[in-house]
Amino acid sequence: MVRSKSAKVTHKRREKILKHTKGFRWGRKSKTRLAKEALLHAWYYQYISRRLKKRDFRKLWQVKISAATRSLGLSYSKFISLLKKKNIAINRKTLAELAEFYPEIFKKFFEKIKK
Repeated sequence: MVRSKSAKVTHKRREKILKHTKGFRWGRKSKTRLAKEALLHAWYYQYISRRLKKRDFRKLWQVKISAATRSLGLSYSKFISLLKKKNIAINRKTLAELAEFYPEIFKKFFEKIKK
């Protein structure tokens, strides 16, 4: 039986790992074992951060809306409850952009809801 060598496959696998660790510091970019471990940690943190990003942006939008509504004389929670009572389905991202970049439109929107 012919002996099968795995050199080609192993080399490709190692190169694939090292391709992902380009830009890492010290031996974690060039040594396969360190690179593999660094990648495991990096991908784990990436996974977590993709979920945290959603939370962080929602908090940021709430702060922006809250600042805008407080300047007009209403708290954030009361503003959101008014929206729900009036059956207005507008997301917080859009509200935050209106509050930040188009305050006069947000003010008109706010006055319409407050009535």
